[in-house]
Amino acid sequence: MRDNQHIFICSDAVGETAEAVVRAAMRQFAFTSGKLRRYGHIKHVDEVRAIVDEAARCRGVIAYTLVQPELNGMMREEASARGVRAVDVLSPMMQAFVDTFEDTPNRIPGLNQSLDAEYYRKIEAMEFAVHYDDGKDLRGITLADVVLIGVSRTSKTPICLYMAHKGIRATNWPLVPEIPVPEELLRRRNGLIVGLTMDPEKLVSIRTERLKALGLPKGSVYATTLRVEEELRYANRIMQMVGCEIIDVTNKAIEETVGLILERLPADRAFSPNL
Repeated sequence: MRDNQHIFICSDAVGETAEAVVRAAMRQFAFTSGKLRRYGHIKHVDEVRAIVDEAARCRGVIAYTLVQPELNGMMREEASARGVRAVDVLSPMMQAFVDTFEDTPNRIPGLNQSLDAEYYRKIEAMEFAVHYDDGKDLRGITLADVVLIGVSRTSKTPICLYMAHKGIRATNWPLVPEIPVPEELLRRRNGLIVGLTMDPEKLVSIRTERLKALGLPKGSVYATTLRVEEELRYANRIMQMVGCEIIDVTNKAIEETVGLILERLPADRAFSPNL
């Protein structure tokens, strides 16, 4: 694939949805300098014609999220007339909703960026995850929707931050044999507790790389098989004591682990962000 490909991102809002899809697609190809050209807040058909003309000149492709019927129809017609490949990112899914749920879309640009209660819930959840990370404040164990427990380097913090992006207040407590488990964790009855575990060999490898990144000696006890196995045995005992769900995160992506956690989250704590 040529490196001078032009991708036009067009929207009657800001274009974040279309750009996210384009970037996901680009990662599957050997792009090194593809040019993304984003056009947001499109309001007139003349703007659509001008963009299609430019895309035709440089043999580019268009990804668009135009929810207003007049603009959407114009993009489809102009692109077809000029032989430009144009991908409607939203309409197929919206039509699937119409056909399946017999509902009618609002067709209001920019709903994804609305500063509503869901948006503020995400911000509050992100601040919560940072403030109560890694047991810095034990009140977080009582206040959180989800508490993660596990040994060091089992992705507790990244998972908390990813859940925060979905509006879930999450905190974590590191399980270390030398540090007593707080009473707040043992007494917790509201919300979900999830234990994270990992294959010992994989964990040793991750910890070794962590030491290397920090410029610390390779032979540190922290990354030895003996220490890792000891910590995992201890963590398993605590998880059994607490009676929590246990997820093996070995070779799991953060998104996959979060999906499993959200399946276990009580319905009254779940959060469904705008698409």
